[in-house]
Amino acid sequence: MALAPITPRRVVVTGIGLVTPLGCSKETFWDSLVNGRSGIRRITRFDAAEFPSQIAGEVIDFDPSIYIDRKELRHMDDFCQFGVSSAVQAVMDSGLDFSRCDCDRAGVIYGSGIGGMKIYEEQHSAFLNRGMRRISPFFIPMLIADIMAGHISILYNLRGPNYATTSACATSAHAIGCAAKAIRFDEADIIVSGGSEAPITAMGLGGFCNLKALSTRNGDPQRSSRPFDAQRDGFIMSEGAAAVILEEYEHAVARGAHIYGEMMGAGFTADAFHITAPAEDAHGAVRAMKIAMREAGWAPADVDYINAHGTSTELNDKVETMAIKSVFGEHARRVAISSTKSMHGHMLGAAGAVEMIASLLAMEYGVIPPTINYEIPDPECDLNYTPNQAVRRPIKTALSNSFGFGGHNACLAVKRLS
Repeated sequence: MALAPITPRRVVVTGIGLVTPLGCSKETFWDSLVNGRSGIRRITRFDAAEFPSQIAGEVIDFDPSIYIDRKELRHMDDFCQFGVSSAVQAVMDSGLDFSRCDCDRAGVIYGSGIGGMKIYEEQHSAFLNRGMRRISPFFIPMLIADIMAGHISILYNLRGPNYATTSACATSAHAIGCAAKAIRFDEADIIVSGGSEAPITAMGLGGFCNLKALSTRNGDPQRSSRPFDAQRDGFIMSEGAAAVILEEYEHAVARGAHIYGEMMGAGFTADAFHITAPAEDAHGAVRAMKIAMREAGWAPADVDYINAHGTSTELNDKVETMAIKSVFGEHARRVAISSTKSMHGHMLGAAGAVEMIASLLAMEYGVIPPTINYEIPDPECDLNYTPNQAVRRPIKTALSNSFGFGGHNACLAVKRLS
């Protein structure tokens, strides 16, 4: 006998957690965004004097022992410490008590674009200087990108879907989109999702420098990330993590949860064009936005705000502008757009989750964060990027764009509940 088809279920966001260059809480992060404060500084983690780019978005004032047992910390790379801490924050924010939940129906889908860069460098040095026997037995578990999902599931005894996504700068947007689909189609009721990255190491910085992807505005760090501005000269590498609690709508309502917004759609596409550059005709970005809007049931005029990928690189910002014009037509000049990377830099695998949270908070508070450092308009980037000052206005719907090396495109659609 054929089984009855699954009726798609509603998915909402009930918890938020953040570890970022703008602060390690929802409150400090949002305060910096709406006030246009930059978290970009000269690198302090190591001596970067010989590198073309000497600036980054470092996480400061972060104490992982608040969230993680000190014994466990010894066996975690920084990216994992950031990620688990963001997840603990999100669970606390949600008010969930997993001892009262069906943990067979609660899972973790949480990614990293690179994984344990710091531990790899440390252990490679130990191997070269002292031989194979000096490699830590924890090297591999500390390195692999999926280990955060493992740690989080063990911490809360979550036995539902559990895996990691890795798709460069689209990593955590993919994680959240996949998590939403899992709940929508009845594979789980609750999923902890997001992404984390800790790439600010000598090898990480050197690799991106030699790729000629980073800004070299070393003398003026806080004005270095300038998406859509005519004088943009590359992105700013940043570190940190972001987590959300996704929950089935009726499950959230039954326990009286605060709901930040509803997941309405997720569009995933590939450029199939180049390993680092976006497709010049923007076809992948266009289709990702259209798919997310189709799932949401939105026409172009229904979208109030776009949190742009907006990396501050010459080609990305131009192509994303083309994509928005293609998708939205006349509405492209009316929809509010901003790139919060102008303040927190590019958090790589964590970027999608951080920027979806920025979109949720924009809806929550009715404030559009600015794109700071927008000083000289680029004729090829001529839309409303909310230059330099936050704008107070009601926001009902938002898209969050994430486009990654390898041609990975992801777009998330979220809606405020009235």
